[in-house]
Amino acid sequence: MADSIAFIDDQFVPVSEAKISIMEPTFTKSDVVYDTLSSCKGYIFRIDDHLRRFEASYGAMQLAPPYSVNDIRHIVAECIVRSEFEDTCVTLMATRGPFLDLADRDIRKCKNGLMAVCVPYYWVLGKDKQTTGVNMVITENQRVPVGAIDARVKNFNWMDLTRGLLEAYEKGGDSALLCTPDGFLSEGPGFNIWLAKNGKLFTPRGNLLEGVTRRAVFDLAADLGVETSEQPLLPSDLQGADEAFTSTTAGGITPITQVDGKTLGNGAPGLLTTRLNEEYWRRRESGWGGTRAEQILEERNVA
Repeated sequence: MADSIAFIDDQFVPVSEAKISIMEPTFTKSDVVYDTLSSCKGYIFRIDDHLRRFEASYGAMQLAPPYSVNDIRHIVAECIVRSEFEDTCVTLMATRGPFLDLADRDIRKCKNGLMAVCVPYYWVLGKDKQTTGVNMVITENQRVPVGAIDARVKNFNWMDLTRGLLEAYEKGGDSALLCTPDGFLSEGPGFNIWLAKNGKLFTPRGNLLEGVTRRAVFDLAADLGVETSEQPLLPSDLQGADEAFTSTTAGGITPITQVDGKTLGNGAPGLLTTRLNEEYWRRRESGWGGTRAEQILEERNVA
Protein backbone atom coordinates (compact mmCIF):
# COMPACT_ATOMS: atom_id res chain seq x y z
CA MET A 1 0.00 0.00 0.00
CA ALA A 2 3.06 2.25 0.24
CA ASP A 3 2.55 3.71 -3.24
CA SER A 4 -1.23 3.96 -3.03
CA ILE A 5 -2.60 7.47 -3.42
CA ALA A 6 -5.39 9.34 -1.65
CA PHE A 7 -7.07 12.66 -2.31
CA ILE A 8 -8.24 14.50 0.79
CA ASP A 9 -8.48 18.16 1.84
CA ASP A 10 -7.61 19.31 -1.69
CA GLN A 11 -4.36 17.37 -1.72
CA PHE A 12 -2.97 14.16 -3.21
CA VAL A 13 -1.11 12.30 -0.46
CA PRO A 14 0.13 8.78 0.31
CA VAL A 15 -2.69 6.67 1.74
CA SER A 16 -0.85 6.44 5.06
CA GLU A 17 -1.16 10.23 5.45
CA ALA A 18 -4.91 10.45 4.70
CA LYS A 19 -6.80 11.03 7.97
CA ILE A 20 -10.12 12.30 9.28
CA SER A 21 -11.18 13.29 12.78
CA ILE A 22 -12.75 10.58 14.94
CA MET A 23 -15.41 13.20 15.75
CA GLU A 24 -16.73 13.34 12.19
CA PRO A 25 -20.19 11.89 11.44
CA THR A 26 -18.39 10.30 8.47
CA PHE A 27 -16.87 7.96 11.07
CA THR A 28 -19.20 8.07 14.07
CA LYS A 29 -22.40 7.56 12.07
CA SER A 30 -21.11 6.11 8.79
CA ASP A 31 -22.56 9.22 7.17
CA VAL A 32 -20.86 8.79 3.82
CA VAL A 33 -21.69 7.43 0.37
CA TYR A 34 -19.17 5.94 -2.00
CA ASP A 35 -18.48 4.37 -5.35
CA THR A 36 -15.64 2.16 -6.52
CA LEU A 37 -14.22 2.30 -10.02
CA SER A 38 -11.50 0.19 -11.60
CA SER A 39 -8.87 0.48 -14.29
CA CYS A 40 -7.41 -2.34 -16.39
CA LYS A 41 -4.27 -1.85 -18.46
CA GLY A 42 -4.65 1.86 -17.82
CA TYR A 43 -8.28 2.07 -19.01
CA ILE A 44 -10.81 3.34 -16.44
CA PHE A 45 -13.94 1.24 -16.90
CA ARG A 46 -17.22 3.05 -17.49
CA ILE A 47 -16.14 6.10 -15.51
CA ASP A 48 -19.17 8.15 -16.50
CA ASP A 49 -21.58 5.40 -15.39
CA HIS A 50 -19.84 5.29 -12.02
CA LEU A 51 -19.87 9.07 -11.65
CA ARG A 52 -23.59 9.28 -12.47
CA ARG A 53 -24.32 6.68 -9.80
CA PHE A 54 -22.04 8.46 -7.33
CA GLU A 55 -23.79 11.78 -8.00
CA ALA A 56 -27.18 10.13 -7.50
CA SER A 57 -25.98 8.62 -4.20
CA TYR A 58 -24.70 11.82 -2.66
CA GLY A 59 -27.71 13.74 -3.96
CA ALA A 60 -30.03 11.26 -2.24
CA MET A 61 -28.22 11.90 1.05
CA GLN A 62 -28.24 15.69 0.58
CA LEU A 63 -24.47 15.83 0.41
CA ALA A 64 -22.74 18.50 -1.65
CA PRO A 65 -19.05 17.71 -2.26
CA PRO A 66 -17.05 20.86 -2.99
CA TYR A 67 -16.22 19.64 -6.52
CA SER A 68 -18.17 19.31 -9.74
CA VAL A 69 -18.65 15.91 -11.34
CA ASN A 70 -16.08 16.91 -13.95
CA ASP A 71 -13.63 17.87 -11.19
CA ILE A 72 -14.15 14.46 -9.61
CA ARG A 73 -13.49 12.82 -12.97
CA HIS A 74 -10.12 14.57 -13.06
CA ILE A 75 -9.38 13.62 -9.45
CA VAL A 76 -9.89 9.93 -10.29
CA ALA A 77 -7.59 10.22 -13.29
CA GLU A 78 -4.94 12.09 -11.31
CA CYS A 79 -4.96 9.45 -8.57
CA ILE A 80 -4.36 6.69 -11.12
CA VAL A 81 -1.60 8.56 -12.93
CA ARG A 82 0.16 9.43 -9.68
CA SER A 83 -0.07 5.83 -8.44
CA GLU A 84 1.56 4.49 -11.64
CA PHE A 85 -0.61 1.35 -11.31
CA GLU A 86 -2.17 0.05 -14.53
CA ASP A 87 -4.75 -2.05 -12.72
CA THR A 88 -6.47 -0.20 -9.88
CA CYS A 89 -9.52 0.17 -7.72
CA VAL A 90 -10.44 3.76 -6.93
CA THR A 91 -12.96 4.46 -4.18
CA LEU A 92 -14.70 7.83 -4.10
CA MET A 93 -16.34 8.97 -0.87
CA ALA A 94 -18.70 11.91 -0.39
CA THR A 95 -18.61 12.68 3.32
CA ARG A 96 -20.82 14.57 5.73
CA GLY A 97 -17.60 16.08 7.00
CA PRO A 98 -16.74 17.75 10.30
CA PHE A 99 -19.04 19.81 12.50
CA LEU A 100 -18.05 23.45 12.28
CA ASP A 101 -19.04 23.77 15.95
CA LEU A 102 -18.85 20.62 18.10
CA ALA A 103 -21.55 22.06 20.35
CA ASP A 104 -23.97 22.30 17.40
CA ARG A 105 -24.85 18.81 16.11
CA ASP A 106 -27.08 19.89 13.22
CA ILE A 107 -25.69 17.71 10.41
CA ARG A 108 -26.94 20.20 7.83
CA LYS A 109 -24.18 22.52 9.04
CA CYS A 110 -21.33 20.06 8.53
CA LYS A 111 -18.66 20.83 5.96
CA ASN A 112 -19.22 18.21 3.28
CA GLY A 113 -16.11 16.73 1.72
CA LEU A 114 -14.73 14.41 -0.91
CA MET A 115 -12.10 11.72 -0.57
CA ALA A 116 -10.61 9.31 -3.09
CA VAL A 117 -8.34 6.32 -2.56
CA CYS A 118 -6.46 4.55 -5.36
CA VAL A 119 -4.98 1.11 -4.62
CA PRO A 120 -3.77 -1.83 -6.73
CA TYR A 121 -6.63 -3.86 -8.18
CA TYR A 122 -8.07 -6.39 -5.76
CA TRP A 123 -10.56 -9.28 -5.92
CA VAL A 124 -13.34 -9.04 -3.35
CA LEU A 125 -13.82 -12.83 -3.41
CA GLY A 126 -10.15 -13.72 -3.96
CA LYS A 127 -8.44 -14.19 -7.32
CA ASP A 128 -8.12 -17.95 -6.76
CA LYS A 129 -11.92 -18.24 -6.83
CA GLN A 130 -11.84 -17.35 -10.52
CA THR A 131 -10.78 -20.92 -11.19
CA THR A 132 -12.07 -22.88 -8.18
CA GLY A 133 -15.37 -21.08 -7.72
CA VAL A 134 -17.13 -19.83 -4.59
CA ASN A 135 -19.07 -21.72 -1.92
CA MET A 136 -21.96 -19.30 -1.50
CA VAL A 137 -24.06 -19.40 1.67
CA ILE A 138 -27.66 -18.15 1.51
CA THR A 139 -27.88 -16.62 4.96
CA GLU A 140 -30.58 -16.41 7.58
CA ASN A 141 -29.46 -12.82 8.17
CA GLN A 142 -31.67 -10.72 5.91
CA ARG A 143 -31.07 -7.66 3.80
CA VAL A 144 -32.21 -4.50 5.55
CA PRO A 145 -35.70 -3.49 4.29
CA VAL A 146 -35.65 -1.10 1.34
CA GLY A 147 -37.90 1.26 3.30
CA ALA A 148 -35.12 1.75 5.83
CA ILE A 149 -32.05 1.95 3.61
CA ASP A 150 -32.19 2.39 -0.17
CA ALA A 151 -29.69 -0.15 -1.53
CA ARG A 152 -29.44 1.86 -4.75
CA VAL A 153 -27.54 4.48 -2.73
CA LYS A 154 -24.07 2.97 -2.36
CA ASN A 155 -23.34 3.34 1.33
CA PHE A 156 -21.25 2.02 4.22
CA ASN A 157 -24.27 0.90 6.30
CA TRP A 158 -23.11 -2.70 6.05
CA MET A 159 -24.31 -4.28 9.29
CA ASP A 160 -26.69 -6.63 7.46
CA LEU A 161 -24.03 -7.59 4.93
CA THR A 162 -21.32 -7.98 7.58
CA ARG A 163 -23.53 -10.17 9.76
CA GLY A 164 -24.35 -12.26 6.71
CA LEU A 165 -20.67 -12.63 5.89
CA LEU A 166 -19.83 -13.72 9.44
CA GLU A 167 -22.66 -16.27 9.28
CA ALA A 168 -21.30 -17.59 5.99
CA TYR A 169 -17.82 -18.00 7.46
CA GLU A 170 -19.26 -19.84 10.47
CA LYS A 171 -20.97 -22.26 8.07
CA GLY A 172 -17.76 -22.91 6.12
CA GLY A 173 -18.65 -20.73 3.16
CA ASP A 174 -16.59 -18.24 1.18
CA SER A 175 -19.19 -15.48 1.11
CA ALA A 176 -22.80 -14.61 1.78
CA LEU A 177 -25.90 -14.06 -0.29
CA LEU A 178 -28.70 -12.27 1.56
CA CYS A 179 -32.42 -12.42 0.97
CA THR A 180 -34.95 -9.64 1.31
CA PRO A 181 -37.39 -9.74 4.25
CA ASP A 182 -39.98 -11.30 1.90
CA GLY A 183 -37.64 -14.14 0.99
CA PHE A 184 -36.25 -13.18 -2.41
CA LEU A 185 -32.57 -13.22 -3.34
CA SER A 186 -30.89 -9.82 -3.08
CA GLU A 187 -27.08 -9.44 -3.17
CA GLY A 188 -23.91 -10.14 -1.24
CA PRO A 189 -21.22 -8.01 0.40
CA GLY A 190 -19.98 -6.09 -2.62
CA PHE A 191 -21.44 -8.11 -5.49
CA ASN A 192 -24.54 -8.91 -7.51
CA ILE A 193 -25.64 -12.46 -8.31
CA TRP A 194 -26.51 -14.23 -11.56
CA LEU A 195 -27.75 -17.72 -12.33
CA ALA A 196 -28.07 -19.65 -15.58
CA LYS A 197 -30.83 -22.13 -16.40
CA ASN A 198 -31.37 -23.78 -19.79
CA GLY A 199 -28.97 -21.35 -21.46
CA LYS A 200 -30.68 -18.21 -20.11
CA LEU A 201 -29.38 -15.75 -17.53
CA PHE A 202 -31.36 -14.47 -14.54
CA THR A 203 -30.51 -11.84 -11.93
CA PRO A 204 -32.53 -10.58 -8.92
CA ARG A 205 -34.59 -7.41 -9.03
CA GLY A 206 -35.20 -5.03 -6.14
CA ASN A 207 -33.48 -4.16 -2.85
CA LEU A 208 -29.99 -4.27 -4.30
CA LEU A 209 -27.33 -2.02 -5.74
CA GLU A 210 -27.65 -1.94 -9.51
CA GLY A 211 -24.00 -2.62 -10.25
CA VAL A 212 -22.05 -1.16 -13.14
CA THR A 213 -20.49 -4.58 -13.76
CA ARG A 214 -23.99 -6.06 -13.60
CA ARG A 215 -24.92 -3.69 -16.43
CA ALA A 216 -21.84 -4.82 -18.33
CA VAL A 217 -23.01 -8.44 -18.04
CA PHE A 218 -26.32 -7.47 -19.64
CA ASP A 219 -24.36 -5.90 -22.51
CA LEU A 220 -22.04 -8.88 -22.90
CA ALA A 221 -24.93 -11.33 -22.90
CA ALA A 222 -26.73 -9.32 -25.58
CA ASP A 223 -23.62 -9.34 -27.76
CA LEU A 224 -23.28 -13.11 -27.31
CA GLY A 225 -26.94 -13.76 -28.05
CA VAL A 226 -27.78 -14.91 -24.51
CA GLU A 227 -31.26 -14.10 -23.21
CA THR A 228 -31.34 -12.27 -19.86
CA SER A 229 -34.07 -11.58 -17.34
CA GLU A 230 -34.21 -9.38 -14.24
CA GLN A 231 -36.87 -10.75 -11.90
CA PRO A 232 -37.64 -11.81 -8.32
CA LEU A 233 -35.69 -15.00 -7.59
CA LEU A 234 -36.00 -17.46 -4.72
CA PRO A 235 -33.19 -19.40 -3.02
CA SER A 236 -34.54 -22.53 -4.73
CA ASP A 237 -33.89 -20.89 -8.11
CA LEU A 238 -30.20 -20.60 -7.29
CA GLN A 239 -30.01 -24.04 -5.70
CA GLY A 240 -31.51 -25.56 -8.86
CA ALA A 241 -29.50 -23.51 -11.36
CA ASP A 242 -27.21 -25.04 -13.97
CA GLU A 243 -24.51 -22.55 -13.03
CA ALA A 244 -24.12 -19.21 -11.28
CA PHE A 245 -21.69 -16.35 -10.78
CA THR A 246 -21.18 -12.99 -9.11
CA SER A 247 -20.47 -9.66 -10.78
CA THR A 248 -18.61 -6.76 -9.19
CA THR A 249 -16.08 -4.04 -9.95
CA ALA A 250 -13.47 -5.70 -7.71
CA GLY A 251 -13.35 -9.10 -9.35
CA GLY A 252 -15.44 -8.96 -12.50
CA ILE A 253 -17.22 -12.28 -12.94
CA THR A 254 -16.58 -15.02 -10.36
CA PRO A 255 -18.12 -18.50 -10.66
CA ILE A 256 -20.21 -20.08 -7.90
CA THR A 257 -19.60 -23.82 -7.68
CA GLN A 258 -21.32 -24.58 -4.37
CA VAL A 259 -24.42 -23.27 -2.61
CA ASP A 260 -24.66 -23.92 1.12
CA GLY A 261 -21.88 -26.48 0.77
CA LYS A 262 -23.71 -28.47 -1.92
CA THR A 263 -22.34 -28.83 -5.44
CA LEU A 264 -23.91 -26.56 -8.04
CA GLY A 265 -24.07 -28.00 -11.55
CA ASN A 266 -21.06 -30.23 -12.06
CA GLY A 267 -19.03 -28.48 -9.36
CA ALA A 268 -16.84 -26.54 -11.81
CA PRO A 269 -17.19 -23.07 -13.35
CA GLY A 270 -19.98 -23.35 -15.93
CA LEU A 271 -19.45 -23.03 -19.67
CA LEU A 272 -21.53 -19.86 -19.96
CA THR A 273 -19.87 -18.35 -16.88
CA THR A 274 -16.43 -19.11 -18.30
CA ARG A 275 -17.35 -17.68 -21.69
CA LEU A 276 -18.65 -14.46 -20.15
CA ASN A 277 -15.65 -14.15 -17.84
CA GLU A 278 -13.11 -14.63 -20.63
CA GLU A 279 -14.92 -12.19 -22.88
CA TYR A 280 -15.24 -9.64 -20.09
CA TRP A 281 -11.50 -9.56 -19.40
CA ARG A 282 -10.53 -9.78 -23.07
CA ARG A 283 -12.60 -6.69 -23.75
CA ARG A 284 -11.46 -4.88 -20.61
CA GLU A 285 -7.81 -5.34 -21.54
CA SER A 286 -8.43 -3.97 -25.03
CA GLY A 287 -10.12 -0.85 -23.67
CA TRP A 288 -13.82 -1.79 -23.87
CA GLY A 289 -15.85 0.84 -22.05
CA GLY A 290 -12.59 2.42 -20.97
CA THR A 291 -11.05 5.88 -20.86
CA ARG A 292 -7.37 6.41 -20.27
CA ALA A 293 -6.53 8.54 -17.26
CA GLU A 294 -3.94 10.48 -19.25
CA GLN A 295 -6.59 11.37 -21.83
CA ILE A 296 -8.83 12.85 -19.13
CA LEU A 297 -6.00 15.00 -17.80
CA GLU A 298 -5.05 16.13 -21.31
CA GLU A 299 -8.64 17.23 -21.93
CA ARG A 300 -8.48 19.32 -18.77
CA ASN A 301 -5.22 20.96 -19.86
CA VAL A 302 -6.64 21.77 -23.30
CA ALA A 303 -9.75 23.29 -21.72
